[in-house]
Order: sequence, then structure tokens, then C-alpha cells
Amino acid sequence: MKTIRIGTGAGYAGDRIEPAIELIEKGNIDYIIFECLAERTIAIAQEQKLKNPNKGYNDLLEYRMEKILSSCQKNNVKIITNMGAANPIAAAKITKKIAEEKGLRDLKIASVLGDDVLEKIDKYMGYKVLETGEELEKLKGQIVSANAYLGIDGILEALENGADIIITGRVADPALFLAPLVYEFNWGLEDYEIIGKGIIIGHLLECGGQVTGGYYADPDYKDVERLWELGFPIAEVKDNGDAIITKVEGSGGKVSLDTCKEQLLYEIHDPSQYLTPDGIADFTNLHLKEVEKDKVSIKGGKGAKRPDKLKVSIGYKDCFIGVGEISYGGSGAVKRAKLAAKIVQERLEMQEISVDEIRYDLIGINSLYGNVINIYDKELNEVRLRISARTNDKDIANKVVNEVEALYTNGPAGGGGAEKSIKEIVSVASIFIPRNDVDIKVMYEEV
Repeated sequence: MKTIRIGTGAGYAGDRIEPAIELIEKGNIDYIIFECLAERTIAIAQEQKLKNPNKGYNDLLEYRMEKILSSCQKNNVKIITNMGAANPIAAAKITKKIAEEKGLRDLKIASVLGDDVLEKIDKYMGYKVLETGEELEKLKGQIVSANAYLGIDGILEALENGADIIITGRVADPALFLAPLVYEFNWGLEDYEIIGKGIIIGHLLECGGQVTGGYYADPDYKDVERLWELGFPIAEVKDNGDAIITKVEGSGGKVSLDTCKEQLLYEIHDPSQYLTPDGIADFTNLHLKEVEKDKVSIKGGKGAKRPDKLKVSIGYKDCFIGVGEISYGGSGAVKRAKLAAKIVQERLEMQEISVDEIRYDLIGINSLYGNVINIYDKELNEVRLRISARTNDKDIANKVVNEVEALYTNGPAGGGGAEKSIKEIVSVASIFIPRNDVDIKVMYEEV
């Protein structure tokens, strides 16, 4: 029975590189997947591309490729990644340049296009936004990006054409892992039972160190060894869809029933209907078993026909958020921080400064849960006040944070470490569009 090994090189845009290098050099893997796109990431990348047509790919693309290209070729490891973000073509060209500078040869680099549907956005203005139920028309003039979640089609085409490195824009996270399984095992695209199993494997791997104990760790309750040397996951997959989730022997972290179960349920709204562009996975009949230390077998899983529509993630300019912070320490620190918050509140009312939303947080006391679970009944020796305001007016945001900074000399006593910042916020809305509206294209660079 044929078996392949797939490793996760990144679980988010800014993930560390050492575990990926460890996988390539010690993991005996066939593929390494860098999953680097969150909901807003591609919208931010699209803004970068608008400013510079040669940008818009992941900020760490060059750094990662510098570190791994030679080792991947040496160890015969193929790379699949969505680090192309808003500009897969530019990402492929810069990857080619890095390969040439390293003296590498016989590499085929593919860029998968088609997820960007911004040019078609006007035809969707009457569509309902999933998050609000309102028509997309309400966001007209604010939209900066619109990217459909593609499936495996483009990646599969690139693999069939001999690509060694495949760089995509927005694809569904599990598709990055499913594509090499379909290619290597020649799975039928309409065999939704086996496709469902592949989607489940991809979901377990997509967040990198989460399934090897990173997100799981909780000292004295759920202990994990050597998190500073956390190893990233490997799936050893058979052609019938059964898999072993593991990691490089001797690396930090752990793979256990609990780490796999936690990741299995991560971001799942309905375990019986996990919708992806390639099929609908059913997690409810899975069988997980810890077969050895740091090895968990995954069997079972079902699938159903792929949806007729694709989800589109739309980035739009939403607001400005101004944040001002200042610290108080020593006797009476909390009382002085509360007084400082009161001063800012009164100052804003005096000047008739109105914002859409404002928070007054005492970090470490009520900044996460308000007063719902506040159990502090003793004097603390230090506290940091954070005041954050949301508004459509950048000047208003600036006035709010300036009031925080002014606490330095206008009381109360002992404030220090004041900081202020203003960020323009790109938010995300979602719609569903017909699958046929997307035109997938694959382009190639050769070294």
C-alpha cells in the first residue's frame, strides 16, 4: 500500500522557520505545506499590491525561500503554499530569482490564479453578506479585495505538469494538503468518501504547531515539553485515506489524542458538515487511537458532494482604531489608573468628541472579560491602562490617543511608558458566488 508523508511548514503568516527546516531535513517528507493566509491577510496584501504591483505576497516569502529551497531540492521535497496572497505571479518570480542566485537548476515553479474576483464585484452588489444579512451594496466604495476560496483544481494541474513549487493565492486551507493526496493516489474527484478523509487530514495539519501541543499547552493542567523547540506535524497517509499524525522524533511538543481532538474541532461549526470547495467532510465517525508516543492514527470519516457555490472573502476599509496606553506602579496603582481613565472620559465629553466604540481597559484586571470574572480583591502593585477608540474619522482617533499621552503631566501621579497608535482597519465580509464565475489559471516559471 502506497504511503506519502506531508509536513506543515507554517500555520499562519508570521510563523517561525526552524520547525520547517527540521521537517525538510529530518522528517523524511514528500511535501511541505506553508499555510499563511488568514481572513484579513489577503486584503492587507491587496492594499500592498495597489501601492506596488510587484508586492502583495507574504512578507516572509523571500526569507522562507532563502532558508528552504536548497534543502527541499536536496531532499526531494515539493513545496505547496498560499504565500502568493494577492500576487502569486510576483511570488513565483521572486522565488525563481532566489533559486537562480543559489545556483539551483531543474525547478518548475507554478502560480495558481483565479481567486481574485474583485473585477467582477459589481455583479454581486445585490448579494447578501453572510455576517450581517445586508446587501453588499452597502460596502460599495470601501471594498479593496474580493477573493474566492478555491479548491485543489489549480494545485492539482500544477502537480500533473511537474511543478516542484506551487504558490497560490486564496485557497481553502485543507486543499493545500488534499491536492498532493489526490495527485499521488489518483483519487477520483467525485469519490467524496475519500475526498472527505483527505479534507479531515488537511484540517488536522493546517494550523501547524497547534496539533503538536502549541495551542493545547496549559501548565499543570495540560503540560507539554520543550515548547520552545516545538516540532510541526507530519501526516503519514495511506492510499485508503488512513493516516498517522506525528512529528520529528526528538522535537519538542507532543502529538496525543487530546491535541488531535482539539485541533479536529478547531473552527468547526458543524462536525457532520465541514464545507470546503472540494467536498463536505463528515467528522462524526472518525476513530482516533494513540498507537505510539507522538503517533495518533486517524481512520474513518465521510464525505459528500462539493458545494455549487464558493465563499468569497471581501476586504473593505472599515474604520480607524486609536489606542493609547500608560502604566501606573506602586501604592495605589489601580486607583490612579481608574482616575486616569475617568480623566480621559471627562475630557472627551467636555470636547464633545464622539466615537463609535470606546474601551477603558485595565490590562491584567478587566481587559479580556470586563468585570464578569473579576476576582481581584487586593491591591496590585502595577497596572497598565489601555484606552481604545473605534471611529471613521482619523482626526478623532488622534484626539483620543493624545488625551492619553497628556496624562503624563496632567495627572494622576506616576504615569509612565505612554504609547499611542492609530491603525486603519480592513474588515472582512463574506458572500457566496456561483462556482462557474471563477476562472482558474496556472502559470509557470522554470529554473
